[in-house]
Amino acid sequence: MSLPTARILGIETSCDETAAAVVSDGRVIHSSAVASQIDLHAEYGGVFPELASREHVKAIYAIVEQALNQSHLNIRDMDAIAVTQGPGLAGSLVVGMNMAKGLALAAQKPLIGINHLEGHIYSSWLYPADTSPHQPPRFPLLTLIVSGGHSELILVKDHLDYERLGGTLDDAAGEAFDKVARLLDLPYPGGPSIQKASQNGNTNAFAFPRAMLEGTWDFSFSGVKTAVLRTVESLQSQGKPLPIADLAASFQAAVVDVLVEKTIMAAEAYDVHEIIIAGGVSANKRLREKMLSQSTLPVHIPPLSLCTDNAAMIAGAAYFHYIKEDFSPMDIDVKPTWPLS
Repeated sequence: MSLPTARILGIETSCDETAAAVVSDGRVIHSSAVASQIDLHAEYGGVFPELASREHVKAIYAIVEQALNQSHLNIRDMDAIAVTQGPGLAGSLVVGMNMAKGLALAAQKPLIGINHLEGHIYSSWLYPADTSPHQPPRFPLLTLIVSGGHSELILVKDHLDYERLGGTLDDAAGEAFDKVARLLDLPYPGGPSIQKASQNGNTNAFAFPRAMLEGTWDFSFSGVKTAVLRTVESLQSQGKPLPIADLAASFQAAVVDVLVEKTIMAAEAYDVHEIIIAGGVSANKRLREKMLSQSTLPVHIPPLSLCTDNAAMIAGAAYFHYIKEDFSPMDIDVKPTWPLS
C-alpha cells in the first residue's frame, strides 16, 4: 500500500550546526543546508553554549531560505514544518524552535517536534532526489546511536515503535573521543582527529580495557578514557615521548570493539532483520568497517553528510508522525513524540 505524499521543511539547531532541509515522503532530500560552527568552537576544545546560540541566531534565517531556494519550493508548498525539540543545548534549541513556530504560524502549517535521536534513526531512510532510492530498512531492526552525547541501543519494531535496550552510563562514545583527543593534544572535534592520528598506529600497542557490562545492553567508556590518562601520565613521568599514533589506535579499537560486539549480540538476542548505525560517531571508518565485516545481518550506515547533525533527518522522521498522527493547520504547540525521553 502506498503512503501519502507530503513535503516537510525540517529545522535542526540542537548543538553547533544550524541546518534546514526539505524532504518529501520521509525519504527524498530536495535540499539540505548546514552552517557549521566547528572552527569557532575549536579553540575551546568543545562547544561553547552561549557562542553556539548566538551563531544560530545569525545563521538561521539564511539557512532556511537557502534550503527552500535549493528545493525550488516555498513555505506554502510545505505540508508541515518539523523542528528538533531536544535533547540539546537549551539556548540553541530555542532558536530553531522560535524560527519554526514563526514559520508555522505565518504559513498556517502544522509544527511537528522531533527528538534528535529519533531523527538519527530515520537518516537511514533518506536519499538525494537526483539519485536512485535504496531499499529502506526492514523491521524489526536494531539501531546503534553513537554521538557526542549518546551511546544508545534502540530496538525499532515498526515506524515510531521503539524500545530502548541500553545506553551510556557515563561518557558517551563521542565524548570519550573528544576527551582523549585533548589528552593527546589533538584538535577538536576528537573523532576525526583520533581517526586520523590512528592511521599508522598499532591497535595492540596498549591493552586498554573493554567494559562489556555483562547482563546489560549499557555502555561505559569512562574506564578506557581513564586508562589512556594513566598511560599518558606514566609515559610523561618517565620522560618518554608520547606514541600518539599507537595511543590513538589502541583507544579507538577499544571503543569500537565494545560498540560492535554489543550491537551484534543484541541484534542476535532480539532476532532483528537489520542493523542501523547512526549519529556523529557512525562516521568513524573503523566502526563502519568492523560492523560491516562482522555482522551477518545487513547494516545500514548513512553517508557522512547524514551522520553529523542535519535537518533532513528531522524532516524525514516528522513525515511518519505526520501520516500517523492528527496535526491541524494551526497546531503549533509542539507535542512530545519520542517515548524514550
